[in-house]
Amino acid sequence: MSVPDFSHDGIRTARGTLFRYLFKLCALLSILTTIAILLTLLVDAVDFFRLVSPVEFFTGTQWTPTNEPISFGVLPLISGTLIITIGSAMVALPIGLLTAIYLSEYASERRRAYLKPALEVLAGVPTVVYGYFALVYVTPALDRFLPLSTFNALSASIMVGIMIIPMVSSISEDAMSAVPDSLRQASYGLGATKFTVSTSVVVPAALSGIFSSFILALSRAIGETMIVAIAAGQTPRMIDLTDPAGMFLNSIQPMTSAMVQIGTGDIVGQGAAYKSLFAVGLTLFVITFAMNLVSELVASHYREVYR
Repeated sequence: MSVPDFSHDGIRTARGTLFRYLFKLCALLSILTTIAILLTLLVDAVDFFRLVSPVEFFTGTQWTPTNEPISFGVLPLISGTLIITIGSAMVALPIGLLTAIYLSEYASERRRAYLKPALEVLAGVPTVVYGYFALVYVTPALDRFLPLSTFNALSASIMVGIMIIPMVSSISEDAMSAVPDSLRQASYGLGATKFTVSTSVVVPAALSGIFSSFILALSRAIGETMIVAIAAGQTPRMIDLTDPAGMFLNSIQPMTSAMVQIGTGDIVGQGAAYKSLFAVGLTLFVITFAMNLVSELVASHYREVYR
């Protein structure tokens, strides 16, 4: 019979083993949760595609699951999602990147210690607050200059962009801070200015992390629900490339907003309209998964290893 080792080294070894299994369990739970979500979506999505042709779903240009004539074309919802994503990217990517450059290269340690947590507070604001702020304040303010509808893509895009700024700036700033100071000092030794070092040395060296922040932020924008459900409206329509202004000034319906409408509507639980929620959810899952996969591939391809 073995005697338990209660020495200092034995306790430390047992503690390390315990934490190793605990961390492994947490990682396994994350994987199992993702698999469970995917299987849940797949089961009901397959039932939906038994009622509605996948060709009709993925190529249809009309989304009217509860009104006559019934139609389940998902393209208008994808169009609405793309409009919100493009609009939020135009807000978040430049502001987030410039903020990251300032925090990493220009701000003092004391100033960075205050500014970065203050910026990340934006990520903790409930999205429903962003949605009502867009509807009550942003839309009336913009309506003084633009012919906006009460529900419109522009206000929703602005607020989604503001919401994801901390994700872009924080991850990009971490990537820039990881660039060795030897690269900066070498550039200064060649007579480069602070601006040149920041934009021509640090940013290219941290490109993999910056690109990853862009993709992750846009994935967050694609999956945003409450802001678009409150501020963007519930009018599914296709993108009209001949009227770019109209895309943002009028009401749209992204995929997440359609899912909220279906999930909270008075519809039959086993009907095609209800099961279309899972088909839309599966489509959204595949899009975000593909974007995250692209992020990983690009980050691994352009990742710089410094010794």
